[in-house]
Amino acid sequence: MAKRNISRPKWLTEDVQYFFTAILKLRSKDECKQFFRDLLSVPELKTFAMRWKVANMLYDGITYQDIEKATGMSSTTIARISRWLEYGEGGYKLLIKRTRRRS
Repeated sequence: MAKRNISRPKWLTEDVQYFFTAILKLRSKDECKQFFRDLLSVPELKTFAMRWKVANMLYDGITYQDIEKATGMSSTTIARISRWLEYGEGGYKLLIKRTRRRS
């Protein structure tokens, strides 16, 4: 029987994997703040935070029009986030569910 060639996605380079490994070493919200503020510009941080907010709003069933009004994000960006939420790697849903768990 021939081995199936299961290759990793092109975007998942050694550098990307090393980056993910580094992120997993962060131990607190303060460490996350320090690292991501050094890594990203303020506009980049705000953009990522807004994408996260939009994903949560979509998960809650809020309409594109209402999300657009609340966030100022374009309908194109909202649609892209919606596609990732539904058909991506599952990361949005994973973290949404984990952040909404009650202790």
